Amino acid sequence: MSRYPLPSLDSLPEDIRARILEVQAKAGFVPNVFLALARRPAEWRAFFAYHDALMEPESAGRSSRLSKGDREMIVTATSAANGCLYCVVAHGALLRIYEKKPLVADQVATNHRKADISARQRAMLDFAMKVSQHPRELGEEDFAPLHAHGFDDEDIWDIAAIAAFFGLSNRMASFSNMTPNAEFYLMGRVPREKKAG
Repeated sequence: MSRYPLPSLDSLPEDIRARILEVQAKAGFVPNVFLALARRPAEWRAFFAYHDALMEPESAGRSSRLSKGDREMIVTATSAANGCLYCVVAHGALLRIYEKKPLVADQVATNHRKADISARQRAMLDFAMKVSQHPRELGEEDFAPLHAHGFDDEDIWDIAAIAAFFGLSNRMASFSNMTPNAEFYLMGRVPREKKAG
């Protein structure tokens, strides 16, 4: 259970409440991170503004060669290295859905070098993991494998920014004992039931 009580939806500022209700309508539940961070509205707004700019660049009017699956793969791998249960479970669910591979999140979280992913994605994760775990060791030689797989310098910025941003997210989730919603555990593992109609 979270170390900090989750605020009630009714107690939140209108803009935050509206965004959370949108997420609930789309997902069918409210991911705990939305309420956990809402205890500090200014920080919530800053966090989700940067989150959206990184994870949904098209909403900020920017194009990117990283797919949604690539982005979630970076989050899952680096969050596992940082020991963040919430982010591994939540973003692993999104990774399974975007990649349409029920096993990929477990593989990437355990050892991305042995996961069933492309050589391009492996190079991307090698770089993201170094940004996350050993940033002082980064050098020019780390960029060449990414360029060889068709990433340009803007793509590389995205990879690094996602790894760095989720380092913050991982630490906030871990220290506050944020728990993953039960719904995340099965998402993307079993086929969704088709609605009649």
